[in-house]
Amino acid sequence: MSGDFADRLAHRFADPGLLRQALTHRSLLQGRNRGLASNERLEFVGDRVLGLVIAEWLVERFPGEREGGLGRRLAHLVNQATLAAVARRIGLAEALIVPASEAATGVRKRATVLADACEALIGALYIDGGLDAARDFIRAHWADEVEAVAEAPRDPKTALQEWAQGRGLALPAYRTVASEGPSHRPRFTVAVTVGEACAEATGVTKREAEKAAAAALLTRLEAGA
Repeated sequence: MSGDFADRLAHRFADPGLLRQALTHRSLLQGRNRGLASNERLEFVGDRVLGLVIAEWLVERFPGEREGGLGRRLAHLVNQATLAAVARRIGLAEALIVPASEAATGVRKRATVLADACEALIGALYIDGGLDAARDFIRAHWADEVEAVAEAPRDPKTALQEWAQGRGLALPAYRTVASEGPSHRPRFTVAVTVGEACAEATGVTKREAEKAAAAALLTRLEAGA
């Protein structure tokens, strides 16, 4: 684990093992206990902590906005694309602990892996330093995203549909590519297609995966990629 990365977190871990666990991808471990020793359990905690801190922040930052708008902002700020973007900015990809064979396949660049590790890092900060430590990290690294959108984002599936209709294309088509994980914490991968363009994303529900895929494809289409 990179000491440089630990130094950039502005938090000194009382239990450095928590940080190492947060950075350990499950592919490094084998057998029945890999889900216990990898970052999956910390990701479970971090997901909840991130949602709480962002919700608290949005109510404070946008005192005149209704629940629907706050909900759309929240969904945008905790989605896979945003988490992966934060992870890249803080150098988390380089700090991830993965087997050499997986590193060679580019696992550190995958948005799903980066997003999960970012949530795990938040979980580790929360367990080690409490809500204040997690809040300080989130407010430091999500500030640009919170301020970037003057109006509450539209639902990405609706926005993608409007984009397609506005150009005379068929409606977006969604397809479940994979379903994995235990029944209490499934992971769905969904692909969405508009014309010849396609994007995939993962979520804990099919709806979440569809929204993340729609957001990813819309970003690509609007950028002209």
